[in-house]
Amino acid sequence: MTDCLMSLPYEDISPEEEAHLILMREEEILAQEVYEYLYTLYSIPVFNNISKSENVHTLTIKVLLDKYGIDDPAAGHQTGIFQNQELQELYNTLTALGSQSFLDALIVGETIEDLDIYDLEACLEDVDNIDVELVFNNLCKGSRNHMRAFYGHLSNQGYTYAPQYISQEYYDDIVNSSWEIGNGICMYCAGIGTTEETFHE
Repeated sequence: MTDCLMSLPYEDISPEEEAHLILMREEEILAQEVYEYLYTLYSIPVFNNISKSENVHTLTIKVLLDKYGIDDPAAGHQTGIFQNQELQELYNTLTALGSQSFLDALIVGETIEDLDIYDLEACLEDVDNIDVELVFNNLCKGSRNHMRAFYGHLSNQGYTYAPQYISQEYYDDIVNSSWEIGNGICMYCAGIGTTEETFHE
């Protein structure tokens, strides 16, 4: 992954792109740590599997931070502690909500993916660097698959989630469409191969 991203063109990075990378670095860590916490409470594989995927996401962003010499907001990170105060408040809220019941934990999962997709697509509007665009598009694809996973569990619970960030129409399109198989980072460079995250158990 590192070699592949480093092999893509080094382009001037805009202040907007820098800010988006900083935001998404911590936002993906938030997702990972909330899911890890929920897994300790309920021992449901979906939380463990998706937390591992989120770890890959945030490490991928770290590669870009290093590539462009951007200070890592997660340097010296301690679990559950974030530089971004909005994310700190969100972490506190989501872990508290998720601890109330298994259903609430699933709602938390769908909420995180709802926010991730919304933020990533907003970021993509400001991005023109080929490597940043590639990473954000792949993260967005992963988040759509995560959303489908939580949707399936919520449906089994008889619960209908109402999106809080993306539109209802877009949400319906996502959960009623097929799982996406990633055009992984290295596929972009080599032009061959596919990757698939397995987190929907």
